[in-house]
Amino acid sequence: MNRLTVLEPGALLVVQDVGRPGLAHLGVGTSGAFDRAAHALGNRLVGNAADAASLESLLGGAALVFDEPTWVAITGAWGEITAGGMPVEPHTATLIPARTPLSIATVGQGIRYTIAVRGGVDVAPVLGSRSWDSLAQLGPAPLVAGQSVPVGAEPAIPVPAADLIPIDPPGDGTIELELRPGPRREWFDDAAWSLLTSDTWEVSPRSDRTGIRLIGATLERRRLGELPSEGMVPGAIQVSPDGAPTILGVDAPVTGGYPVIAVVTDATLDRLAQLRPGQRVRFRVATGHS
Repeated sequence: MNRLTVLEPGALLVVQDVGRPGLAHLGVGTSGAFDRAAHALGNRLVGNAADAASLESLLGGAALVFDEPTWVAITGAWGEITAGGMPVEPHTATLIPARTPLSIATVGQGIRYTIAVRGGVDVAPVLGSRSWDSLAQLGPAPLVAGQSVPVGAEPAIPVPAADLIPIDPPGDGTIELELRPGPRREWFDDAAWSLLTSDTWEVSPRSDRTGIRLIGATLERRRLGELPSEGMVPGAIQVSPDGAPTILGVDAPVTGGYPVIAVVTDATLDRLAQLRPGQRVRFRVATGHS
């Protein structure tokens, strides 16, 4: 059986797949790949099923080696990638020779690489998923140097001969996110809504897979008092008592007690995964059905 061994994990190297949807009634969040598009593209490039598990590398600085020749595709963030010192193209299926170190440098644009491996990362699933949920501490723990994990069996379909869809690197300027009014929009006056949708916000260094915290204006409430805990989803924009908004990430809790002024549309949710601390964000009210 083929195995991959971690030579260097970098800042954080975790296994992710499509997560655990449909278990919120049990208190289990969806989790899964933060950049879903990058995860899907990586699996497609190496001929995997869409739900195969990949690796998610925060900031890069990771290095791996395989026991056998292995097809990989690296998507999401952009940076220098080499195998045995030779350049490896991003967003391309590449056959890595056995025992040849695959090195993923510190990110140049974006913040999270997806490393798709033909056959998938075959660690034991927990509640039907191989994803690590950082909030619930559910699933396989972050990988460490020297750790070896199995690679899954060869998929039935071959590696696609070519995939010519052009991919742009994650933006490093101001990122626009679409939103819609949330279930507690009426708890805030029009001035707060105007600030949210017209100001430019800065991504806080205190952001992670559970939430993207934003620095900027204070969103004053029109209605004070306590709010009973209610259901939450990734993309919900909660406002804490100090008036600061936080966009919930893929590892967000399934319930929360802060009012949700708005919700980021599902179509733009993946952009959260590549936001860097200090990067600027603006919101635009969605008008379509995305």
